[in-house]
Amino acid sequence: MEILDGRQRSQELTELYTQAVEKLKKVSVTPKLVVITVGEDPASFVYVRQKKRRAEAVGMDFEWVTLGDETSQEELEATIDKFNDDSKTSGIIVQFPLPNHLSESRAMDRIAIEKDVDGFHYYNAGLLVAGKAEFKPCTPKGILNLLEAHDIDVAGMDAVVIGRSQIVGMPIAIDLIHHNATVTVCHSRTKDLKFHTQRADLIVVAIGNAHMLDASYIKEGTILIDVGINRLDDGKLVGDVDYEDVKDKVKAITPVPGGVGPMTVAMLMEQTILAAIRQHGLDSREFLG
Repeated sequence: MEILDGRQRSQELTELYTQAVEKLKKVSVTPKLVVITVGEDPASFVYVRQKKRRAEAVGMDFEWVTLGDETSQEELEATIDKFNDDSKTSGIIVQFPLPNHLSESRAMDRIAIEKDVDGFHYYNAGLLVAGKAEFKPCTPKGILNLLEAHDIDVAGMDAVVIGRSQIVGMPIAIDLIHHNATVTVCHSRTKDLKFHTQRADLIVVAIGNAHMLDASYIKEGTILIDVGINRLDDGKLVGDVDYEDVKDKVKAITPVPGGVGPMTVAMLMEQTILAAIRQHGLDSREFLG
């Protein structure tokens, strides 16, 4: 069994991004990421702190804008507009979830296309389908980067994606198709999940159900990408895959924590740097290789 270690790979990328930011500063460009949160969701604060640490580690500027629970849609959009118009801001993300009275889709689509470093704007989603996106959802992009770093070529594989969210499930399915995999998307209405997963060479599971996928769902030699993050009653973080049950049956697997999560943050850094490069009319090959 091969461990697909996202922490190690993200550290390698951090070194690359640090060098890129140093080069950009020599031409008077400093990438800046702005993260907007609304309310006080504890999990969101954890994720934003991770992004802040990584941004500072590579030498980028970082601004965290905190808005209260009572913030209106108009106030949220006005905040987004402020940074859309700020020439020093390279990338903007709105951290989800938002309070129930706010529209996540309106917030996503308010962000300027060239600053949509989360890749959620409908325009960038359309480019993803066409195979022309520069800014992609960070988790799917991180998954492909991690597979490539381990010399895993998905071309010709039978891949199953469990989950159809706009953040992970659908974009990773589209990207796998562009990488010449044959893809089946399963979800809560799928009649016989095991029928699909037991034939799969590669499974990406992102449903938020602790230990749902055990050894009975897979064949020998399957590659498992576990996107789930679930906290048990004892405080332990686990994925959607029953790691102990499947570990002797899989060819490769991402651990939880330490697999997909660090790659998501790494891709956010990459896309913020890319946004800064594009906004200043520079050539990305000179800075990111």
